[in-house]
Amino acid sequence: MNDSLQRLLLGFAAGVMIAASVWSLLIPSMNMSEKMGRLAFLPALVGFAGGVIFLFLLDKITPHLHAMANEPEGPHSSISRTMMLFFAVTLHNIPEGMAVGVVFASFLSGGTEISSAGALALSIGIAIQNFPEGAIISMPLRSEGNSRTKSFFYGVFSGAVEPVAALLTILLTSFVLPFLPYLLAFAAGAMVYVVVEELIPEATRNEKTDICTIGFALGFALMMVLDVALG
Repeated sequence: MNDSLQRLLLGFAAGVMIAASVWSLLIPSMNMSEKMGRLAFLPALVGFAGGVIFLFLLDKITPHLHAMANEPEGPHSSISRTMMLFFAVTLHNIPEGMAVGVVFASFLSGGTEISSAGALALSIGIAIQNFPEGAIISMPLRSEGNSRTKSFFYGVFSGAVEPVAALLTILLTSFVLPFLPYLLAFAAGAMVYVVVEELIPEATRNEKTDICTIGFALGFALMMVLDVALG
């Protein structure tokens, strides 16, 4: 893939995820906690910190390889580079599926903080940024000598955890209902961790930041418009 296009797509995915974290997750989390008065930020803060810590720990205990890296992260493993790259993207797709599931769980609970259109807006935003994420895993796999079919399906399967995570969260709506403000912020924290730990460093390597910044602005603006227009 052209280097500038790759940076643009990474920046775009990062922009979508940050905007979704703010408008679709953190703000509704605080709105749900309004009865706490000046401490309405507390569930959002606790959940956000939990999401960051959760992804940090997963990064430490799971062998994986980022798309632009030469050395794997996590514990030593004899797993192939292909599988470690697959694990990296799959690992970071889990919070995106959780985010969609928690938002729909909130809507299904009858809360007024999130409408069906707002939940749909988040789903559309996450779906759009999955296109560049899929390309970013499939193309390196192809360049390493894997077949077109294998590279394509690895890209598809890396995102398959999202609907699974979303469905499990929705099925557990009755159990998670009391913790929705925390879970919304948890998903936000996990997504922000992915952006800061993986997407931005890869998009701005070698100090080439301009095209990434443009992509980030486009992704952020698109998600903001979707959330406000549909929400």
